[in-house]
Amino acid sequence: MCQDTGLTVVFVEQGAEVAVKADAGKTLFDAVNAGVKAGYENGFLRKSVVAEPLNNRRNTGSNTPAVIHLTIVPGNKLKITVMAKGGGCENKSQFKMFRPTAAKEEIINWIVSVAKQAGADACPPFIVGVGIGGNFELSCLLSKKALLRKLNQANSDKFYAKFEKELLSRINTLGLGPQGLGGDTTALAVLIETAPCHIASLPVAVNIECHSHRHKQAVI
Repeated sequence: MCQDTGLTVVFVEQGAEVAVKADAGKTLFDAVNAGVKAGYENGFLRKSVVAEPLNNRRNTGSNTPAVIHLTIVPGNKLKITVMAKGGGCENKSQFKMFRPTAAKEEIINWIVSVAKQAGADACPPFIVGVGIGGNFELSCLLSKKALLRKLNQANSDKFYAKFEKELLSRINTLGLGPQGLGGDTTALAVLIETAPCHIASLPVAVNIECHSHRHKQAVI
C-alpha cells in the first residue's frame, strides 16, 4: 500500500426526506471533517493537507478539510462515500475542451496520451475515470465520480460500454505495466460517466487513480 493516504474526497447523497440536526453553528460538513480527522488520527494515517496552497503551505495536521460533494436525492437515506485520493495520481489528471465536431478517435488518442504521460509516476496499474459532457467543472467531477463504480461495472449505455473496452485495450498496449516496469496491464479499468452539454462544447476530463484504490461507502 502507498504511504500517501490521500486527500479525502467525500460524496454525500442526502435523501430529500432526511433532516440533519447539528449542534449550534455546526453543519453536516463539520461532522464529515470531524470523522476524517478522527479516522486519520486513530488509523495513524499520513496527514497530507496544507491549509494554504501557495503562500504558506502549513500542514493542518488532521488531513482536513476534506473535499465534500453534497447532492440531494429522493428517499430517506444518507449515503456517504469516502475516497482517499493520492496526490501522485491526482497530479497526472487532465482536462481538455474539445470542439463539438471532434471525432471519437481524437478523444481516444488524447485519453490514451494522458495515461501514457502519467507513466510510472502515477503508480500503475491505473483505474481511469473519464468524464464527458457537462461543462468545465462538471466533467472533472464526473471523472472522479466514475472511479466509485465497481471495476467490472460497464456503463449502462452500450455505446459508452464499448468505448470503455476500447480505451482499456488501447491503454494496455502502451506497455507501461505495473509500476512502469513493463507489461500488458497498465490499467485495470476505464470507467466513463457522461452528462448533457452545451452545443458549442465537448468537455472531457481524465482522473487517474493508482492501484491503491481506497474507497468505502456507508448508508445511514
